[in-house]
Amino acid sequence: MFSNEAFAQNAEKYMDTVFRVAYGWLKNPDDANDVTQDVLIELYKTDKAFESDAHLKNWLIRVTVNRCKMFFRSPWRRHEDIDDYAETLSFEQPRDGELFEAVMALERKYRVPLLLFYYEGYSTAEIASMLSIAEKTVSTRLYRARAELRTILEEE
Repeated sequence: MFSNEAFAQNAEKYMDTVFRVAYGWLKNPDDANDVTQDVLIELYKTDKAFESDAHLKNWLIRVTVNRCKMFFRSPWRRHEDIDDYAETLSFEQPRDGELFEAVMALERKYRVPLLLFYYEGYSTAEIASMLSIAEKTVSTRLYRARAELRTILEEE
């Protein structure tokens, strides 16, 4: 179990990562915030000893993915369109907003590995471990996600 100070430091350090992963799965900022809160509570309650920051980050992402899967099985699951939140998002470059919308339009099975690979910097082997799928499957999904993104962005 972490001291309050250590927990606060880790929560601050990894909150954005947990949120991005949850948002990539759920496509709803309110639900992603709920999952982020649950994951941080789980972090606070855990008595697991972590070997390194990378080990802690991997654990947090694995817990986040599991919480998102649980969320989809929940009878209270909300359905909201990402367009409801599009005007509240801001990007440095207009093209970044187009790319974000294109990424969020991908199927979850393509979107999540893409976010973990490009935004979080994980290798295909690490993503395979986190998502409990084969490494070759991750590579295939990344390839298909890039192809689909290319198609979406060329249409615009």
